[in-house]
Amino acid sequence: MTLAVKNFFLIFSPLIPPLLPSLLYPLLVSPPGLSRDTVLRRPGDNVTFTCRDEDLADANAAVSWWLEERGAAAMPGGHRRLLLGGNVLPLRRLRYEDSGRYSCFSGGHRLRSLRLLVEEPPETPRVSCYRRSHDKDVLCEWPQRVKPSPATRATLWLKRRFTAENATEQRCRYFSRARKFVCRVKVPPGADDTKSLVVSTCVANGAGTAAGEDKIITLSSVLKPDPPLNVTVEPLEKAPQRLRVNWSYPSSWDPRFYWLHFQVRYRPEPARTFTEVDQVVTTWLDIHDAWRGTRHVVQVRAQEEFGHGSWSEWSREAVGTPWIDPGDVTSEMGPFSSQFPMDYGTQGVTLPPELFGDDDAADRAAGGTVVEASARSVTSPYALVVAGGSLVLGIVLFVAIVVRYRLAWQQGRQRGAKAESEGQHTLVPLAPPGSPPLSDTPLLSPPPDPRPPGGLHVTNLDYFLAGQ
Repeated sequence: MTLAVKNFFLIFSPLIPPLLPSLLYPLLVSPPGLSRDTVLRRPGDNVTFTCRDEDLADANAAVSWWLEERGAAAMPGGHRRLLLGGNVLPLRRLRYEDSGRYSCFSGGHRLRSLRLLVEEPPETPRVSCYRRSHDKDVLCEWPQRVKPSPATRATLWLKRRFTAENATEQRCRYFSRARKFVCRVKVPPGADDTKSLVVSTCVANGAGTAAGEDKIITLSSVLKPDPPLNVTVEPLEKAPQRLRVNWSYPSSWDPRFYWLHFQVRYRPEPARTFTEVDQVVTTWLDIHDAWRGTRHVVQVRAQEEFGHGSWSEWSREAVGTPWIDPGDVTSEMGPFSSQFPMDYGTQGVTLPPELFGDDDAADRAAGGTVVEASARSVTSPYALVVAGGSLVLGIVLFVAIVVRYRLAWQQGRQRGAKAESEGQHTLVPLAPPGSPPLSDTPLLSPPPDPRPPGGLHVTNLDYFLAGQ
């Protein structure tokens, strides 16, 4: 039995020291037990202190209350403040600043002393860690719903997982403007980005303690760059459907050693959804399907070049309007133009960068002149006027021809059977005796005059067939 116990300690003794911080850190930062003369209240509560019991109170004896503020020495002549009141001292809507020791005196003698502690029990930490670049420290933070008391202390422990080394302790700082605790964890030079680390947190004050769940991270998984800077949107001359977007690396990321890839999203101001372009490796992008004469909103975010970690927050919004031809009448239509983007109905679809790179290089090599090549057709108002006029003229001509033909048909009926006689040869009967020889008599009667009264009749085909 003794040998078995000895072997147990030999095997597990290296693991005991690193486990102690995780097991004991709530006890190390826990406040001591409250004494009997301590009154604990939350901010906003009310409390009433009584100097002497009613049956022992002397109506003629004067009672005064003194407050020994937090940090003051509990002795006469220390940092004390006289309070108004008699045997009963009411305190309404307590604040953190009301914490301290309250004492009542009568005839120069201290009759009672009570310690008031105004504290909010600490919130349970929900930690998130990030790293702005490969050469920066790790920052761990968690938000607070309410402002903690000045006596609240937050501590973070960090250790490598499955190792026997001791955990490192870091104090955390509260930022009132951001309403969150932030802990800076020093990363030793040459640390392996793929090794797992265990993060433990604890918050404590006079009202109690709260410990967060252990969080397992790696240095590469917590990479989160800052948003890109200096995002600008500029029009391209003589290109009414294109915009040039430029930006720069965040100051916390050094592009000499590590790169970023970017994602760009944009939308015309009447629209609510964005079009996204992924895998942009340059610090500029040309938008090819912008709306004519419409202002666009553009944002950019960044991620580590190999996809480690998470995306940065979106940059601030930048706005720009495509180039407008001064002589283009349609530019006055603004956002109410009849044009639509090529990807209308597919908002949010990401486009590969190959759609933009070759055209841009050719444009720059040609001296900067941009030639618009769009799959979109925009109808000119002049073409609409010509087409409409041609349609009206054709209708008028068709109606005129029909009316003219109807008039000619009515005139032919009045002459009688003109349609049967047109285009036929008339037989000449043999002449009776005594008449001129047949050679002197024409075999064909002269054709009727095809010209109607009043000039040329374009609908009478006999005019064109006669005499041939």
